Amino acid sequence: MLRGLYTAAAGMMTQQRMHDTVTQNIANVNTPGYKSVNEAARSFPEVLISLVGGNGPGSSQIGKLNTGVFAEETQPTYTQGDLRETGKSSDFGLESSLELVDPATGQPYAFDQSGKFVKADGSVVYRPQAFFTVQDNSGNIRYTRDGSFHVNGAGELLSSTGFKVLGSNGQPLVLDRPINDLQMDSKGNFLYNGAPTNQQLQITVAASPYELVRNGNGVYEAADPQKAGLRNMTAADAVTVRQGSLEGSNVNTAQSMVDLMTAQRAYEANQKVIQFYDKSMDKAVNDVGRV
Repeated sequence: MLRGLYTAAAGMMTQQRMHDTVTQNIANVNTPGYKSVNEAARSFPEVLISLVGGNGPGSSQIGKLNTGVFAEETQPTYTQGDLRETGKSSDFGLESSLELVDPATGQPYAFDQSGKFVKADGSVVYRPQAFFTVQDNSGNIRYTRDGSFHVNGAGELLSSTGFKVLGSNGQPLVLDRPINDLQMDSKGNFLYNGAPTNQQLQITVAASPYELVRNGNGVYEAADPQKAGLRNMTAADAVTVRQGSLEGSNVNTAQSMVDLMTAQRAYEANQKVIQFYDKSMDKAVNDVGRV
């Protein structure tokens, strides 16, 4: 078996998947609330190579051999996107800078720019994230950062995908006044002429956002709400709702172009290796085989 041939083929498939992931990020650079995704690659388990026979009894160990790499999973990056003003009363942007306290020290974790903190034992803690709460057409609860809402003829507040936006009571929001006559405070409460109404957006906080599953169109679902640590936002949470604004995507276009070229070059390198093996086998069959 030509191990190098299979290793190069596995590398090509992995780089193709990474290329597709970066392309998806670039295609959604202007999608409100879009969170970029990263491909995590992992090597196949190493194989122990031994020499059987030789000068001594039994077998002698030669060493370990890696047999390739594969794209293990796709993970989103929940960093804050830039807020841009739209002037539309039905647009809402979330600005989140939630903290998490280390139970061992009683101090907040010092999250890095990607929103993670690596403990001394190697375990990783992620920054909690806030989401708008919506209900899909089948009645399932979903979560999104895309606040480009609109109001239908029945006064229901709908997301860009047509899902019903939920209020703090867990029910779909039905506005009793035109959206242009309503204002919103920083905690998602609707105001009329400066006075609070009884309607409020339901903002859900996920203590473990990486437990959420991407459901398409910028919408996430929680397979296990308890594991994701879902709860309703409180007034003490460092989450701000801004009316007339939208959160842009957090895609870094410059880094995406670099990643795109890197994946392409690595793909071409593995392709050259396969071509080399092809020529070697052609030589072995057609030339050496004749002798």
